[in-house]
Amino acid sequence: MLKKLAARLRGSPAPAADGSPPRAAILDQYVRTAPAPQQALDIFKGDWWSSLPGDFAGLAAGQLPLFNDDRIHWAVKALGGVEGKSILELGPLEAGHTYMLEQAGAQSIFAIEASTKAFLKCLVVKEILGLQRSRFVLGDFEEYLRAGGQRFDAAIASGVLYHMRQPVELIANLAKATDRVFIWTQYYVKERVDAIAHMKGRFREGHTAESMGFRHTRYPYYYGDFLDTSRFAGGSEEYSHWLSREDLLGALRHVGLTDIEIGKEELDHANGPCLSLVARRPQS
Repeated sequence: MLKKLAARLRGSPAPAADGSPPRAAILDQYVRTAPAPQQALDIFKGDWWSSLPGDFAGLAAGQLPLFNDDRIHWAVKALGGVEGKSILELGPLEAGHTYMLEQAGAQSIFAIEASTKAFLKCLVVKEILGLQRSRFVLGDFEEYLRAGGQRFDAAIASGVLYHMRQPVELIANLAKATDRVFIWTQYYVKERVDAIAHMKGRFREGHTAESMGFRHTRYPYYYGDFLDTSRFAGGSEEYSHWLSREDLLGALRHVGLTDIEIGKEELDHANGPCLSLVARRPQS
């Protein structure tokens, strides 16, 4: 990880005066101006997805409003508020949703990120915005949930389920960790994904599988050349499995999260059909 970051920061060293090979450009990795937020953001210059909020909106980062995301505003309301609650967040990306959860009054946010680049971005944002009740850890949240242990008042799984090889297992393990889950995910509708130019050729035929006692259909999705981009923000394998809408809801009910509220749904989303939902255990 650190070697990759160093490579990103490394300049082209000038040859020595006597013509000998240039020394390593270690000094090019130092900042020679007073501390400023933009310098920290520029470690990942050109690789940010999100624009920063409030007083930091003028900083150069990304374009997406992930620090003021309607999906999370809806999630907080549908969850009955998060003030004073412990939250598990899967895949925080650039800490935009983490920031929103702190702003909404969450007592603690435990955010697990598997991408080394995204993890470091979250730490940059944590320092710039002064997040106080959020903890970012680097690792695989599937393995964390498989191990079991800590319980949370709610979980946020935004933009992660369709990147999983074992999506039903993830749903089942989330249900062991909490009684309330927010999910934003894309799902498989053949005629819809077939009509999207950049999705052509990425899906394979669906196949029947059983996980955690739930029989369902998995639709393999291959990232292909998306893996070649510096801003890749998918899963940790070369392909994932998408679920149908029916199997998504069925899996939630199968693991006891039977009280399901569906928020915004988009059949014509640019990257495939998607929806927001909150699923609860009854009387929770």
